[in-house]
Amino acid sequence: MAALPNDRIIGYRLRAHGLVERADPDALLTAAGRCGIQDSPPGSGLLALHARVTGVAPGTLDARLDDRALLRTWCMRGAPFVIPVDGAAVFTAGVLPGTEAAVRHFLLGLGPALDDLGMSADGAVAAVAARTTTMLSGRRLAIGPLGAEVAEAMAAELSPAQRSVWTADGPWSAGQSLGEGVVHFCLRILTLRGLVCFAPREDDTAPFVLVEEWLGHPLPGPDGDDARAELVRRYLRCYGPSTKADFAAWLGVRAGDAGPWWSLVESDLERVETQAGRAWVHADDLESLRTAADPAGTRLLPPRDPYTQARDRSVIVAPEHHRAVWRTVGEPGTVLIDGRIAGTWRPRKHGKRLTLTITPFAPLSVRARRAVTHEAEQVGTLRGAASTEVAIDS
Repeated sequence: MAALPNDRIIGYRLRAHGLVERADPDALLTAAGRCGIQDSPPGSGLLALHARVTGVAPGTLDARLDDRALLRTWCMRGAPFVIPVDGAAVFTAGVLPGTEAAVRHFLLGLGPALDDLGMSADGAVAAVAARTTTMLSGRRLAIGPLGAEVAEAMAAELSPAQRSVWTADGPWSAGQSLGEGVVHFCLRILTLRGLVCFAPREDDTAPFVLVEEWLGHPLPGPDGDDARAELVRRYLRCYGPSTKADFAAWLGVRAGDAGPWWSLVESDLERVETQAGRAWVHADDLESLRTAADPAGTRLLPPRDPYTQARDRSVIVAPEHHRAVWRTVGEPGTVLIDGRIAGTWRPRKHGKRLTLTITPFAPLSVRARRAVTHEAEQVGTLRGAASTEVAIDS
């Protein structure tokens, strides 16, 4: 079987991500629901939607959050995402790890604290859930105050030995007790259980609210195995051909813990050969993969755009450019030109003036420069700039 060229995979994925042609405004929820829209750093979600949908304005995302069409919550990898309320369980219940080991890996860094406390992950989450439901009823609280209140209430129920560990300084943040840190970790699981979500930002903070109070009803959508299976299908539609290990990394669990998800759709998968080796695609998507064409057009994708969250990075970016695109801290946006990641971009704002510095991997043509400048001006508008200057590094 001949290996699929990377160009074919890129063409397929860009169409699946909605990055070939911008959709009409009424397709915004569809765009957000393909594989979720990560909203960190703040503002990335709005730019990712703009790259896929026409008519996106500075207030578009906030308006759809306010009218409860979209929901902001923690999802894959414990990161904040924007997802459609209709079917939100795919990205909450569908992400929820099902074993103690998987939960500990998903909440990487929590394990030693639980061991010191003599607690299981399930026990800690259950205790935090009970107190959070009481503390948050009728209120909106940022993670700091919420964590402090829940931790203080839980301390009274612990044994003297546990309380000594619980109230001691934790290893994660200066001035934060170990108990507060444990609560912060457990809140990530409570978002996946559909108990809490984020309300709109207030004074640069994102307060938590109870989901049923915010929406007026529980999260709609499939549950349990149905939600997990649908999550894998959406992943493969956006990132296929792929492997179980890459799915696990995207989800935020170890490859050995991905079986409860992958096995649900395994009988529907088709094996293909890629330049990186053996991979799988959902049978429903095989024809789209075979007929994928080279896309055209220019986009400025934000840091952590869904498209660049692919784990097989060498398919979409040459290895020599990986360190420029994916950084541990201060990740840049990327420049997409005619289906190829052609460089990176960074913003710098002074008052109402925004400067976007474009660093291409190779010299840009006159046509490409014009297209990049046009996109940059739209990014400036979305970021509230009165004027936008584009600086293209040579």
